[in-house]
Amino acid sequence: MTRDSQRPPAGGDFERCRVSEPISGFSTRAIHEGCGYRDQTGAVTPPIYATSTFEYGNEGGFDYTRSGNPNFRNLEATLRSLEHAAHATVFSSGVAAITAVVSSLKSGDLVLAEENVYGCTFRLFDRVFKKFGVTVEYLDFSQVSQFEQIRVKKPRLVWLESPTNPLLKVIDIRRAAEICRTIGSTLLVDNTFASGYVQQPLALGADLSLSSTTKYINGHSDCLGGVVCTNSEEWAENMVFAQKALGLNPSPFDSWLISRGVKTLALRMQQHQRNAQALAEWLEALPGIGWVRYPGLPSHPDHELAKRQMRNGGSGIVVADFGLTLEKTRDLLQGLRYFKLAESLGGVESLVCHPATMTHASVPREVREQVGITDAVVRFSVGVEEIGDLLEDLQDGFRRVGCYARSYQLT
Repeated sequence: MTRDSQRPPAGGDFERCRVSEPISGFSTRAIHEGCGYRDQTGAVTPPIYATSTFEYGNEGGFDYTRSGNPNFRNLEATLRSLEHAAHATVFSSGVAAITAVVSSLKSGDLVLAEENVYGCTFRLFDRVFKKFGVTVEYLDFSQVSQFEQIRVKKPRLVWLESPTNPLLKVIDIRRAAEICRTIGSTLLVDNTFASGYVQQPLALGADLSLSSTTKYINGHSDCLGGVVCTNSEEWAENMVFAQKALGLNPSPFDSWLISRGVKTLALRMQQHQRNAQALAEWLEALPGIGWVRYPGLPSHPDHELAKRQMRNGGSGIVVADFGLTLEKTRDLLQGLRYFKLAESLGGVESLVCHPATMTHASVPREVREQVGITDAVVRFSVGVEEIGDLLEDLQDGFRRVGCYARSYQLT
């Protein structure tokens, strides 16, 4: 079955509204790509196609929303443009995107994965796909020596996050891609923590760039979504098949919300980065803090790589080890005003998360602690508020639990 027989062609005024070469700037493409299927109304913002089915023989070739919807196609056009990809397939969540990729493997396939992966990725590998004969081995790919294991083991798939969740290790994507290419392995990069504004995995040689569009791409914490971008026709067909056959499609409304959110991605990321850099520097100056990680800090172990691989050296995530007990850490986080204690990240509002008991609770304690996710580790998703308000919120929190604030003043 060809790709054309699985997916409807672009219809209506879709092709006419696409930006022609030369490729425009990122923000321009974020706003003007993916504006099709507006019928004859001339609507500047394409509408929500809240329909489950379509009349047979329509110009767009649509039949049933699980198999395709104008809102999916519009969002896919935007995202493939922003990641310089030939193909993009959208899904109902980041986990659905992960499921689409891994379900394309077969029993006996080996996956080599970065040891510090998202907790739900670990759970899917360990609790679901393990039953179907997919084997996963975890390596510390921040260590250059570990890349040789790709040559030795010849996996079907190499699974990286960069930066990783939650410890913000930055992995050399280009190096991994060169090795994978020589032995015929597929390289996937989970780009959720960076977004296509900060990092371009396909341009660095990756075969698949996966993101939870719930996070930075949408940016407003009001819907779920996922995407896989690729230049491979074979993988694109696999993704379209999984979207339809496994029912992993998003809703038209969520797709519309993400299309709206992505228009301001560049502006939001710039402010996220400014605030995150300021917060990281402020925390690092506090006496008694165990460590602070942000790719934009010179103290980050992979800072030089981040400067080469990521725009402006980081996104909006800061991770710190406060060196506190679990009880005191919880007291601190639960009492903050602007940093809401919640899972997820990438929204305009600031969030704080305790990975050991939240995002990575499904990972066994011994595995968590082996990679460095202890009870003292805290993850900040720094929003776009006034940075002075965020620092004052943390200062008040430290004062409340009786640490750090006495010997450091806000500037």
